[in-house]
Amino acid sequence: MEDHLEIAGRRFKSRLIAGTGRHRNMEEMVQSIEASGAEMVTVAIRRLDLDNPTEKTILDYLDWNRYAILPNTAGCRTVEEALFVARLGRSVTNSNWVKLEVIPDPKYLFPDPVGTLKAAELLIKEGFVTLPYIHADPVLAAQLEGLGCAAVMPLGSAIGSGQGIHTTEEVRIILEQARVPVVVDAGLGVPSDAAQALEMGADAVLVNTAIAQAQDPSLMAQAFRLGVEAGRKAYLAGRISKRLYAVASSPTQDVPQPAATSS
Repeated sequence: MEDHLEIAGRRFKSRLIAGTGRHRNMEEMVQSIEASGAEMVTVAIRRLDLDNPTEKTILDYLDWNRYAILPNTAGCRTVEEALFVARLGRSVTNSNWVKLEVIPDPKYLFPDPVGTLKAAELLIKEGFVTLPYIHADPVLAAQLEGLGCAAVMPLGSAIGSGQGIHTTEEVRIILEQARVPVVVDAGLGVPSDAAQALEMGADAVLVNTAIAQAQDPSLMAQAFRLGVEAGRKAYLAGRISKRLYAVASSPTQDVPQPAATSS
């Protein structure tokens, strides 16, 4: 049986969502996204130059027939800004999907839980398929799911930090409670971080900086692709229980013993 990621009734074979920020150039971005095997690509609408119709933007470099474009509200500090950018993204992409980000502090870049909750409520009322980026807060995740969010996207660690998953226990609780897909977003640095998230039971991961800023982005994208696949297979296979003491892998009963020697 095929294993799919399903969000809001839409199915994806890949459980890796690719970001488009911080790439050195558009050629590297296109090549690394292709190498990642991702089918969903997120784009920061606020950072597009939409005032100049002759200027190409990230959207012009992406194959819309190949990728599902997920507009995001990166760069928005308030609820009002997030609503404006989400609506702009819908008009530009003709998609009612949005990755919701409300981040008031430009230094630490942690999402505003109150603002995110309020913005999500308003966006859902307007018909948006809303995927909120949040701290790994199980209470907030449950509230957002209750509002009708199509998924929740808890951070692993600070955006762009490459520190890996520092929120393991909180993410586990979110996974235990959630009835919508859980996407671990932000802070992943290497493919083993992605594998860890999928091994825990996360439905997907979103990776941007770790690929975009790697010395070889395409090679790193391939590595993340394999890490995601390995983590998902390990989760489905079911890991062994952890034990305090060693357990012999070879039988210890009915094993021939050496003959006693006479003195």
